[in-house]
Amino acid sequence: MKIGVPKEVREHENRVALVPESVKKLVAKDITVVVEADAGVASSFTDGDYVSVGATIEPDRGKLLAETDFLLTVSVPEADDVAALPAGCKLIGPLLPIRNVERVQQLASQKVSAFSTDCIPRTTRAQSMDTLSSMANIAGYKAVLIASVEVNKYFPMFMTAAGTVFPAKVFIIGAGVAGLQAIATAKRLGGSVEATDTRSSVKEQIESLGGKFVGVDAGEDAETAGGYAKELSKEFYEKQAQLIADRCAASDVVITTALIGGVKAPKLITGAMVEKMRPGSVIVDLAAEAGGNCELTEPGTTSTHHHVKICAPLNLPSTMPFHGSTLWSRNMTTFILEFWKEGQFQLDLEDEIIAGALVTHDGGIRHEGVNKALAGGES
Repeated sequence: MKIGVPKEVREHENRVALVPESVKKLVAKDITVVVEADAGVASSFTDGDYVSVGATIEPDRGKLLAETDFLLTVSVPEADDVAALPAGCKLIGPLLPIRNVERVQQLASQKVSAFSTDCIPRTTRAQSMDTLSSMANIAGYKAVLIASVEVNKYFPMFMTAAGTVFPAKVFIIGAGVAGLQAIATAKRLGGSVEATDTRSSVKEQIESLGGKFVGVDAGEDAETAGGYAKELSKEFYEKQAQLIADRCAASDVVITTALIGGVKAPKLITGAMVEKMRPGSVIVDLAAEAGGNCELTEPGTTSTHHHVKICAPLNLPSTMPFHGSTLWSRNMTTFILEFWKEGQFQLDLEDEIIAGALVTHDGGIRHEGVNKALAGGES
């Protein structure tokens, strides 16, 4: 099998799908790895690094795509790249199928067996393949660093000759992987941290990191079988909105990480809530790529409303490309080797991981949400 690793062409994307340490493991299994020239440079991996562990460097992108058996990407592939892929090849990357229906249709018509990393089930067995968690960890960490730069006061408490400086109050919305990492990082910087989540089951995790859990009793199951937060009743959201309004007004830093089903960003912070926040306080909206958790969010920018900064960064893992690439690469390698049997990749359609992640196969679309969208239903 020949794995192809193209240079990422999305604007501001600095990661690469495979790093040399992973290439070495794949080559040891008699898998051929072909890397486009300079694909790893932005992540601090040279072509020589890849050659030293057994990879082949290909300067011709078209040739790499046309001759690959399994293409690995960090971003949604471009239409021209998909058109260059041979029928029957495999691809794995973050397809975000509901947001990229046309690209999914193209992959199907090209007869590519495409796996979407964001569809890999969140099970114990698949944990080491979970790119969402790996990248969310980086985003949660970086969000706190951004907040610490933008906020108008210290994070930690200081006892000085001029008197005591009290710690910044940090409120984190959503205690998934990004939220938990944000809690841990804010505590390490000395902040006073509170966090909320629709899932009361995360209370213990929040407290174990030194944060204080503040929440509303859902009175219903707030979590899907896949481990994501799900939509709840109108009454619950009314109570939650009041809690969020109160905590935002009392905080110096608010970090939002909330997604429903892993893809939909609910609007949790209204303009009226922002108006009641302290002048100089900061919101870092990690749900910006899905529209944002704050209704004033402007994805990809830092804006100021009512003397409050709203930071809406996109693709934070790309700002730490060495570790972003390394973790992504390890996830990809684990996925491939999990199904590498008897010298080939076993496409077992009955396997729960394969079944969950496989979006297109044999000319058809297997993703339920995409098929509903194409049929005119809601996804």
